[in-house]
Amino acid sequence: MPPLTLIKILGNAKFFSDGLKLPVKWDEKFYKDHNPEPGEQGNAPKTIPPWFMAEHPGYRYQQKSCDDIGKNFKDFHDTILDAVSFAHQMWCLQAKIKGINIMAVAAVGPPGSIDGPELESLIKSAPAVASWSGNMAKHRDAVAKGVSKCFKDWQGQVAVPGLPWYPAFAAFPSAMAPPMPNIPVPLIMCPSAKITSLVMPDDMTKAMDDALDGGLKDKDPSKQYHALHDAIATVLSLAFLLWMVQQQVMLVLGKGPIPSFAPPFVPVGPVVGGAEVGTPNFMA
Repeated sequence: MPPLTLIKILGNAKFFSDGLKLPVKWDEKFYKDHNPEPGEQGNAPKTIPPWFMAEHPGYRYQQKSCDDIGKNFKDFHDTILDAVSFAHQMWCLQAKIKGINIMAVAAVGPPGSIDGPELESLIKSAPAVASWSGNMAKHRDAVAKGVSKCFKDWQGQVAVPGLPWYPAFAAFPSAMAPPMPNIPVPLIMCPSAKITSLVMPDDMTKAMDDALDGGLKDKDPSKQYHALHDAIATVLSLAFLLWMVQQQVMLVLGKGPIPSFAPPFVPVGPVVGGAEVGTPNFMA
């Protein structure tokens, strides 16, 4: 199974495009009364790509704040993305196809045909972020809850629209077709009414914003948290879309009876009213 393709530099660029500046509050009169001393001007950003812009780029201490705080944001962004990727791989190992009805070659499944654990607890327990505490843990939990909600919305609406998974079941020479694996198809061929929640960043960003502790929001009037969530959601939405295209749905074992094999005997016949066995790891 392919892991999520995380284009982290895209999140870096998305955050910087919001044009957030530091410090958030700046007294222009104070700056004019306290001109930088010789050697305090002309400092280039050290965090590349930069995440924040200095209110006065030539002021060394402002640029240092942008570098230090920007690096903290970048580290959180990159690490939480790795945690989501870890949780997603754990989900792939446990998810399974359920409720499939097999009629001859076709497999039909209603919305909710994929069953798997929620990502929230898996993200929180990822080795890279499990030890976080304080405000870092609150931000981690908000991301975990928001991503998990959107992923669950997508998962709950995934259907199997009569895909030709079992060509051998069109005419099988037995009274019962034994468990046989399906023909592999890309996951994106199993549609979901809530796919936009996963492959478009808006819903995911809003879900993370809503899940964040209100006290942290009140302390952030410039909404840096929103820009961070938007950056994370931008990377993940593209990663989930690429995953759906790359991921093959395979090893879904199907079986079923052949009613025409009953007296008067017909040598071969199609499977009617078959079902899947329900084994996990169908994304091997």
